[in-house]
Amino acid sequence: MLDDTLKSQLKSYLERVTQPFEIEAALDDSDSARELLALLQDIAAMSDKITLKTDGQDARKPSFSLRRNGSEQSLPNLRFAAIPLGHEFTSLVLALLWTGGHPPKVEQEVIERILGLDGEFSFEVYMSLSCHNCPDVVQALSLMSVLNPRVKTVVIDGALFQDEVNAREVMAVPSVYLNGQPFGSGRMTVEEIVAKLDTGAADKDAAKLSAKAPFDVLVVGGGPAGAAAAVYAARKGIRTGIAAERFGGQVNDTLAIENYISVLETDGPKFAMSLEAHVKTYGVEVMNLQRGEALVPAAEPGGLIELRLANGGTLRSKTVILSTGARWRNVNVPGEQEYKNKGVAYCPHCDGPLFKGKRVAVIGGGNSGVEAAIDLAGIVAHVTLIEFGEALRADAVLVSKLKSLPNVSIHTQAQTTELSGDGHKLNGLSYTDRATGESRHIELEGVFVQIGLVPNSEWLRGVVELSKQGEIIVDARGQTSVPGVFAAGDATTVPFKQIIIAAGDGAKAALGAFDHLMRN
Repeated sequence: MLDDTLKSQLKSYLERVTQPFEIEAALDDSDSARELLALLQDIAAMSDKITLKTDGQDARKPSFSLRRNGSEQSLPNLRFAAIPLGHEFTSLVLALLWTGGHPPKVEQEVIERILGLDGEFSFEVYMSLSCHNCPDVVQALSLMSVLNPRVKTVVIDGALFQDEVNAREVMAVPSVYLNGQPFGSGRMTVEEIVAKLDTGAADKDAAKLSAKAPFDVLVVGGGPAGAAAAVYAARKGIRTGIAAERFGGQVNDTLAIENYISVLETDGPKFAMSLEAHVKTYGVEVMNLQRGEALVPAAEPGGLIELRLANGGTLRSKTVILSTGARWRNVNVPGEQEYKNKGVAYCPHCDGPLFKGKRVAVIGGGNSGVEAAIDLAGIVAHVTLIEFGEALRADAVLVSKLKSLPNVSIHTQAQTTELSGDGHKLNGLSYTDRATGESRHIELEGVFVQIGLVPNSEWLRGVVELSKQGEIIVDARGQTSVPGVFAAGDATTVPFKQIIIAAGDGAKAALGAFDHLMRN
């Protein structure tokens, strides 16, 4: 089942297991069950602390559970209704290690909050093996289930249990249910999940943040620009903090990174983890899951700038670097918000497998849109690409590839006017042919929006000067219109939104902020 390289890696990991545990498989006569059994047999053969049972009973087959020997739980806390390979292989390895007693690399404060959760929590998380956002959620819930006996988790591969996905109308992954009710969708860290469950946490966090001493440099945003700014500031020996709503930012939603100089190839989540690790190496105070709501400039020259947070806390600093990045741009037509995650999606790599054999559309004819259409064509029954302009804007090689595919239709000069549905899920797209003025409708089950990015700067309007596109206007040093406030990355007017450019921007803004501190 596993190749020699993976076997060697897994065997070395399993040497860290200190406590015996049991894998119990619930199997049927399907090819998937045989594939799962082969995988579990490989795992069990690698450690004398792992016992494999194949007579398990569960409604979902094939599936398997992990349970530490001596557990008093009548039912196992952690079950995989999946063959966790692909992006989920790391999730499988970590679940095996944690069940076997290997300590997780998580802050002790987070562990204590998991152990202190009050109530009974039964999670179901739907994922796909090609989703690069899913492992964070799978690993978070797996860890919670291993640590806290009141937390139970089932990890479900949507492609393997298609009937269940259809019955529940799951049209985006990861999708999480708690005690049978929708809990959340999209990438979530263990800290975010615990914060949603621990209702008193926000007030405690706000008080802690407000009590912090002022920073010399406070970075707002944890993407490449923010991380680079924090590193460059901290290397100057000044007090540096970084407040990020989601460390890594938009990078977390990037599948492949192959143009960051000196790094031949990596993926977004790995790159985001490396950014955070690098920042922490320099002793930067990282305040994750914190969203800025208001920026209050210093009342007088040399005074402190205030950053007011969504949870009610306030941070103060002599200088601030805004690196809030950007997010997917919406089409802004009727039905888009109503059917978001119910047929309207923004990540073809994550959600594409859920539309296997179905009809979908991609809105956007740039590189992102054409690449998405090419990828989806290998999964779905048919792809319709909708482009507003007179021609596709993607690279010629991508356009040529797209046009060679037999199950793709292309409509240019097409203005999307509505995303329609039956009240529960999407069932069609309407557009106007701009050449003729004729209105047309396409029946389909999914729409992937790929029309670029919009800067996360609305909360700064009226404080710093913004362009017509909402970008923060900066000079050659990253200085904004407000003294002591700098900006970097995709949220600014700097052209060409690329990871490497954002990182350079962050370094430049940090040096600009340091120069400002020296002169003031």
